[in-house]
Amino acid sequence: MGFAALFSAEGSIVGFDGSSVNGQREIAAHLAPIFADHPTPVYVAKIREVRLLSADVVLLRAVAGLIPRGKTDIEPSLNAIQSLLARNQSDGWRIELFQNTPAAFHGRPALAAEITAELRALLG
Repeated sequence: MGFAALFSAEGSIVGFDGSSVNGQREIAAHLAPIFADHPTPVYVAKIREVRLLSADVVLLRAVAGLIPRGKTDIEPSLNAIQSLLARNQSDGWRIELFQNTPAAFHGRPALAAEITAELRALLG
């Protein structure tokens, strides 16, 4: 699976549902049935920050939304805040940690609406 190949051998993910998976092989095995059984929506994402933590480590922060198949607009309940740590290794940059957290903002609907508007602006 292409996504898992971006991770280091020891890389980790924390999925939208809170699942924690460690290791490139386990990431591929965990994601394969998800992508096989669910039509992949269209992703809309905006990188908010890239911060070099050292010469070989970078932090990337982003927001992402999904447009379900057959739809033309972002589904706000699927918006996420994403964080990624990558390390430059002998074979190039590899993801060490990717966390995908629901942008639920419980009790703060204005913040949830702001992210949806921010992502919709990218659609043109």
